[in-house]
Amino acid sequence: MAKKKLHTGYRYCYCFAPTLLCKLVDIQNFQPPTKKILVVDDNPQNLNLLSTVIQRQGFQVCSATNGKLALKVAQSGWADLILLATKMPEMNGYEVCEQLKATESTREIPVIFLSTLDKVSDKKRAFAVGGADYISKPFQLEEVLVRMNNQLAIVEAKQKICQLNLELEQRVRERTSKLEQVNKKLQQKIFRFEQFQKTLLHLAMYDPLTSLPNRIFFMQRLNNLLRQLEQDREHLFAVLFLDCDRFKLINDSLGHLVGDQVLNEIARRIESCLRASDTLARFGGDEFMVLLSELSGIEQASFIAQKIQNKLQLPFEVKRHQLFISASIGIVLGTRDYKLAEHVLRDADTAMYQAKINGKACHQVFNLKMHRNASRRLKLETDLRLALVRQELAVYYQPIISLDTGALLGFEALVRWHHPEGNLVSPGEFIPIAEETGLIVPLGLWVMRSACRQLSIWQRKHSIHHLKISVNLSAKQFCQPDLIEKIDQILQETQLDSQSLKLEITESAIVDNAESATLLFQKLRQRKIQLSIDDFGTGYSSLSHLHRFPVNTLKIDRSFVDRIGKDGDKSEIIQAIVTLAKQLGMTIVAEGIETPQQKDYLRVLGCDEGQGYLFAKPLSTQEVESIFDNFDSLSLINAS
Repeated sequence: MAKKKLHTGYRYCYCFAPTLLCKLVDIQNFQPPTKKILVVDDNPQNLNLLSTVIQRQGFQVCSATNGKLALKVAQSGWADLILLATKMPEMNGYEVCEQLKATESTREIPVIFLSTLDKVSDKKRAFAVGGADYISKPFQLEEVLVRMNNQLAIVEAKQKICQLNLELEQRVRERTSKLEQVNKKLQQKIFRFEQFQKTLLHLAMYDPLTSLPNRIFFMQRLNNLLRQLEQDREHLFAVLFLDCDRFKLINDSLGHLVGDQVLNEIARRIESCLRASDTLARFGGDEFMVLLSELSGIEQASFIAQKIQNKLQLPFEVKRHQLFISASIGIVLGTRDYKLAEHVLRDADTAMYQAKINGKACHQVFNLKMHRNASRRLKLETDLRLALVRQELAVYYQPIISLDTGALLGFEALVRWHHPEGNLVSPGEFIPIAEETGLIVPLGLWVMRSACRQLSIWQRKHSIHHLKISVNLSAKQFCQPDLIEKIDQILQETQLDSQSLKLEITESAIVDNAESATLLFQKLRQRKIQLSIDDFGTGYSSLSHLHRFPVNTLKIDRSFVDRIGKDGDKSEIIQAIVTLAKQLGMTIVAEGIETPQQKDYLRVLGCDEGQGYLFAKPLSTQEVESIFDNFDSLSLINAS
């Protein structure tokens, strides 16, 4: 066996014996700082020369003199690069390389062939078996080192690429995992959003209280039917606008919780009267809409409306309360004349409003006359608002006469409207609109201020301080919390003595606001403002309430005066009113006197004062001035 030579200080070893393995110095504990080069050659001189040069370049070197030994060293995991001679006994370099490349643990070690052969075929064979490079002998050591460094750099680059790939794969796995988690969370959010969207859509299309379709849903359904009507002209449908009568009373007396339960029961009862093809919707409050999509005619719609009303007339049992509900229903038949759903609803609402005027608890079919009337009412409302600004209104004065002496006692202030289109609008037409819209409050104050100012002027100009002005006070004015302050302000502005003002209030306004009326009347009495109950006997016939209020005058309605001398005369009612007023110390005024017979009869019954066309119609300011100018010293108006 050949002698082993171990150079521990130079970090390399080389072996001459074929059976001797290359051994490293304390290989288990020593961590080489540089690359490990395996040199394989059966020529000891070549082996020694290459090993010495390579070691001097800072590499660790291990030498092997045959192929079998080279394979064992390589398979031990020691070599980073192999310099392999092609010609060797027993196993040539090509065969060694083939086995290296066939083994997984050594497959990636780069092999540089060292050969005295320089034929193209030899080089092709070297590369075919997996060689990384080929150096022909005699070789230059510098070339060998350069090629070694190139291959090691390639290996290092591959390792870095491999490491980067591993790191990238790890990042991809981590990112994929995160993406999967994010995607899972996103899917959960999408699911919750879809559920939320469904909830919002339901809230947008359905009433939360009754679970019925709402206005939006109903309007879409109605628009679809209108488009269908354009294609199928024979198709008929109808809309029912249902509004509960005096439902507010339930909320005010029993609370909104009971009211909500009643609304739910109303919805269920209406549903029981409808067909599967019909649509019931709640528009809010106590308003319901019914769409009858398939009809044979308007008679069928009326039949269903009556069926609903009959169902609603049955008592409602809610929290031990027995309640009774009625409804006013407007019906409109869908025809080709309608292009917009809003117009169908408008006409159904108009018909419902007419049903309420007709006495409530009934249904009314829409006709064009209703639309014309509604349009006129809307125009009058708009014009009335402008009339207050444009000063188109005027106060007229109807004289109030003593039936015994014929003396002029005062005037009733009546508002008149000269419309800019040239016609005179009847108070019976615009006063209800003013009441409904609330315009009666500023209108009433304007009349009071104008009348007080004018009487104050007449009193000073003609020295007729005994005259009084009667001004109507509407129910809405009566409920204003600052009414007394407004009256005080008007009296101060116009410099009219409060004793010259008489306020006329309907008995229904008093009865409906009995508690506030008592307090208000006390304040008016303190100011010596007189009070008159207007249209007495036509409202609640509140005879039992008269003793509670400091009323100065009862005014007999013209409807009673008009019956005097006619068939079915009910003068006993007038007699009862006069007797009651006398017992309570009140003055009696009769309005609407148009004939001497009526005047004489009322005077015999004991009526004190009167007004009507027999004496004078309502007069303009100029016409009253003319009377005063022509009768400067006369305090009477000839009533004969």
